[in-house]
Amino acid sequence: MKNQLLSILIETEDYVSGQALAEQLGVSRQAVWKTIKALREDGCVINSVNNKGYKLLSLPDSLNEAAIRKHLHTAVIGKELVVLDSVGSTNDYLKRMGDDDCPNGTVVVTREQTKGKGRMGREWSSKRDENIAFSFLLRPSITPQEVGVVTPLAGLAVCKALRAFTGLDLKIKWPNDVILGKKKLVGILTEMSAEFDAVEYLVIGVGINVDQVEFPENIAHKATSVLLETGRHYDKNELLACVINHLEEEFTVNRLEFSAATAREYSSLCATISRSVTFHRGTRSISGVAVGVNLRGELRVMLSDGSICNVNSGEVTVQGIY
Repeated sequence: MKNQLLSILIETEDYVSGQALAEQLGVSRQAVWKTIKALREDGCVINSVNNKGYKLLSLPDSLNEAAIRKHLHTAVIGKELVVLDSVGSTNDYLKRMGDDDCPNGTVVVTREQTKGKGRMGREWSSKRDENIAFSFLLRPSITPQEVGVVTPLAGLAVCKALRAFTGLDLKIKWPNDVILGKKKLVGILTEMSAEFDAVEYLVIGVGINVDQVEFPENIAHKATSVLLETGRHYDKNELLACVINHLEEEFTVNRLEFSAATAREYSSLCATISRSVTFHRGTRSISGVAVGVNLRGELRVMLSDGSICNVNSGEVTVQGIY
């Protein structure tokens, strides 16, 4: 009932009486009072005046459904929204929901992530109310061979959202990081459940360093946060909504495909382009210069003999970027 009552207060500019709230919610005035008390304990500032009722003055700074929805303008991604206090991994949590047939576009976000996952089995944890860790689920009509564009599209959307929201000159490190200079600000991990010729669902996890100021010693030289770079504490609810809005726009406009225009836009924001890179094919280590991204989201690398090699997975070491 908390979310329903809070939604009414958000949508009402003036005071609303306890009786009116009770009638709208189909509960007693005592239940309304208890819910108001619980909302205040959650951090909502709610004024009460005799014979006038209740008025919401401000929402809590911590991630919460009502505040996220206030800034959300999507039709699919985030329509089903789950906000958790703490979880091991939002990707793992959402994969379990995916196996139970949760709707397309479901988003899971947490205030604390204790066993987050990155590429190659790396861990990424997030202390309570420090960063933004969320995952969203898609049920696209594509084959596993067509999944390669998903992470680059997500990276493009997140990069554009954060550039617009913070004013930072962020770039993409192909395929799954958003960086500032030589330091990582965002990581993205895509996982899927699929049969041989069809994808059942995709889970895309996004971790954004927002207010973190201290990092583990092994990554301190290559990680940064919005707070460290701007000196500002941004509203995480508004920031998350901005990112989700951009994700839906990018995925809707492109229909899970890379057009020539999208590939050019991605390349223009990709810090990997024009740099020397090294990747592996089997046991071989191969070096070349990244020259672009093709319509499958693959990194195009020019080798020393002038030939082009398309890289679609695995670790790519980029000269000058961690």
